[in-house]
Formats: sequence, structure tokens, C-alpha cells
Amino acid sequence: MSIRTFSAKWMTEEHEMVYDSALKMFQSWEDRDEGWREAGMIDRDAWEEAGEMGFLCASIPEAYGGGGGDFGHEAAIILAQSQANQAGYGGMVHSGIVAPYIYKLGTEDQKKSLLPKMATGEYIGAIAMTEPGTGSDLQAIKTYATKDGDDYIINGSKTFITNGQHANILLLACKTDRDKGAQGVSLILVETDGLQGFSRGRNLKKTGLAGQDTSELFFDNVRVPQKNILGGTEGLGFMHMMQELPQERLIIALSGCGAMKLALELTLDYVKQREAFGKPIWKFQNTRFKLAEVQADYLAVKTLCDSAVEAQIEGKLDAAQASLIKYWVTEKQCKTMDECLQLFGGYGYMSEYPIARMYADARVQKIYGGTNEIMKELASRFM
Repeated sequence: MSIRTFSAKWMTEEHEMVYDSALKMFQSWEDRDEGWREAGMIDRDAWEEAGEMGFLCASIPEAYGGGGGDFGHEAAIILAQSQANQAGYGGMVHSGIVAPYIYKLGTEDQKKSLLPKMATGEYIGAIAMTEPGTGSDLQAIKTYATKDGDDYIINGSKTFITNGQHANILLLACKTDRDKGAQGVSLILVETDGLQGFSRGRNLKKTGLAGQDTSELFFDNVRVPQKNILGGTEGLGFMHMMQELPQERLIIALSGCGAMKLALELTLDYVKQREAFGKPIWKFQNTRFKLAEVQADYLAVKTLCDSAVEAQIEGKLDAAQASLIKYWVTEKQCKTMDECLQLFGGYGYMSEYPIARMYADARVQKIYGGTNEIMKELASRFM
């Protein structure tokens, strides 16, 4: 069925074409999804297919191998992915986070060397911030890099790293000066293929996102050239992360928005066919009232996200706005999944039903990208 919403001012005809094409590709992966969930990661050839279709690095200029679009192109792909229930694919991190860091903040050599490989899927990107003892408090990271000649020697560990098993290029947050707090944090580009001292730990088993590789990473005297520091200057990592986190948080909100639409569509279809006491459960007032509430939440979420995408394209989305949007949308997403699963009854608790997987996948949305408690704390500082 069609769920009526307000039109998105940011979505041009080209964005709509990207959305439609991406949705078809993601839906074509459905038959492979169960195998990916069992394996704990999607196949490498799916990444390469996304690259061939132009869905990797869509907002990166053509001069660096990208699609030459804007953030609206990334938003269209994210919405398509979430509406196809392909939450395990880490393209949002690769194209929406890692590639923009390199394009906006990297040196010309870094951009020319890495972005074309990321646009084809030859390289898969990950951002390595979180550590075993450090989550949202990025100033407290322990991984460090010391100078040795023209190189850095890196030691430390990371955890909960999306795309960690596949990643060929890491955007690594570490301390280049352990006495300076936030001003001692730098971002270093680490190419992992054949890198001595680098190792991947477990592909972590999670409550949801079963098809997404999420890993521990270890650095034992890993040697990388000093020229690999993002942008060529030490000590700017914390500032760079604060600058780019609003886009990451909007991406999380967009994925929640798309998932809410799919959940509503699946549930409406189910309740109009499933019968209880001799009639479709849609005929019960409680069912209609609950789904009216869900539709109201989705309408509000989509309208908010559309405004945020428009602001991001114009370079006007600020940290406080992004924090509140991420917090509020993910809360509504989790509430929607709970309400929709309830209307499926016992079937909704069976993992072969998409709504069960969507329920489990949604929970982490309130945690990564900064917990929702941190989002409220950050936003309150601007009041």
C-alpha cells in the first residue's frame, strides 16, 4: 500500500532515480540475506555490485572516482537500503562516513590514492573509534601512535567496528600525544592488506544486525607512514570527528526512517489478511488505533528527516540539531518496531519474519553514533 507523506523538497528527479535503482538492487539481495546472517557478514561480491551500480561514494566527485552527487544521493541510497531490510550492509559507514572524511579533510594524495578504490568496492572502509573501555567519550581513547623516523608505530585495540572483517582501509582514531587530551587525538589512515602487526579479532555476535561484520581490531607495533595522518596535521582528530558526527547521526536517523516505513507496510499487509474470531484483525479498533499512531510517528519522522537532509545539503545542519534528530528518530523507530511486532502476535517473534529481525536490528540505533543519553546531553549544552 502507499503511505501518504509530505513531499521531500530535497529529492530531485535524479535522487528519485537513484532511490528506485538502489531499492531494486537491495531487494534483489533478499535470497542471499539468510546466508549472510548465518555467516555474520555479507559477501564481498555484493560490495562490488554496489560499486558497479554507482552506489558506493555517490556524493564524492567524479574526479576521485565517485558519483559526483551530493548528500541527497547518499540519503536516497540509505532510505532504499533500510526499506529493503538490508541492515547488514555497511555502505552507510563506507560511503556516508569514511569517504567524506577523506574527501573533505584528506590531502590530495590521500584522496587520489584511496577514494577511487572505495568507489569500486576494491577497498571497503571502516572508522575505528570505539575501544573496550571507551565508547562515547572519544577523548579517553588509549590507542596511541609514536613517531619513529618517517613512520608512526601504532599500539592499541578497537571494538564494535562495523565493516571490521572486510575493511581494507581504516580511519583510525588514536592519540599522537597522550598528554594533551582532545588536542592529542589524531586520525590516521591505515591500509590493512598485508600489514604486519595488525590483526582482526572475533566477528562479534550481536542481538541484531546479524549480517553485518562487527569486529575487534588489534594493533601491535603497526608501522604506517606519517604521511597517512588525515589531512597531514597532527592533533586535529577530535575536532574533525566533532565536525563530521552530525552527518553520521543523520545517517542513523535516515536508516530508522526507512525501517519505520517498511515496518508499517508489512504490518498493514499482515493485519488485513490475518483473521481472529472470524474477521481480519484490522477490523479491531485497537489495531487501527495502534497503526494510526505508528503512521503519525512515521509522518513526523520523515518530515523531520527531510528537513535535516535539506539542511545538510546546504551545509546548515548543526551538532545540536543532529543529536536531537538521532535521539528522537531512533526512539520512535524502536517504539514502532515494538508496536508492529505485537500485532504479528507469535509469528512476530519468529526470526524468519522480517519484523522480528527489524525489531532486533533497531535496538542498537539508540546506542551507536553516540548513545541517546549523550545526544540529549550534547543538545542541552546549546540551550
